[in-house]
Amino acid sequence: MKDPLDIHAGNKIALVAGATGLIGNEVVRQLLNHPAYSKVKVFVRRHLSFQHPKLEEIMTDFDRLEAYAHELKGNDLFLCLGTTMAKAGSRKAFIKVDLTYNLKIARMAAENKVHQILLVSSVGADPDALFFYSKVKGNLEQAIKQLPFWGIHIFQPSVLLGQREELRVGEKVAGSVGHWLDKVTGGGMTVYKPVHAETVALAMIRIAQKLNGGTHTYESHIIAEIAGVEEPN
Repeated sequence: MKDPLDIHAGNKIALVAGATGLIGNEVVRQLLNHPAYSKVKVFVRRHLSFQHPKLEEIMTDFDRLEAYAHELKGNDLFLCLGTTMAKAGSRKAFIKVDLTYNLKIARMAAENKVHQILLVSSVGADPDALFFYSKVKGNLEQAIKQLPFWGIHIFQPSVLLGQREELRVGEKVAGSVGHWLDKVTGGGMTVYKPVHAETVALAMIRIAQKLNGGTHTYESHIIAEIAGVEEPN
């Protein structure tokens, strides 16, 4: 595998897990139209709703991830895999998706010398958090930071805005609250400001092109700045 700084635009291979999710789907669409990438490999349970010459779908049994280790070779890993407690049905099932699956994919990619990982986490992620969701996200971040990637980029969006396949009333309410908090505090709580999935995807791909080594974390307002997008007030 070449040194990251020797990579030429047009020859990069992107790996995406969570391609059917809100952010992951947008990441894939933008990667396919980006000149830096010659191939976009997605690890999915079901086919995407679109096709593209650069797109390679790998139908994946996430309970047997070791069987796909040889496919996790490329330059940039976009780790967008996640679920909700409502979908998972239990804390154990939630941990399996948001922590176990993500970490297995990341470890195998690191072993295959993938250069960079770009992880979708969440605002408030903290291994010591009292809130279960934040604690799981924090544990994942902590584990990812120990892996030998050349560049580790963690994105911590607040409430995500965008079109989902299912209606999430809670997120709509939280989005309104996030906007309200940002306004009444004069921007003092910008980490909780809602952000569009499209904006997060754009920021992730832009960061991947900067080739910044080391570990970096980006909160909602920073994500919007990187994307060059002014989120609605």
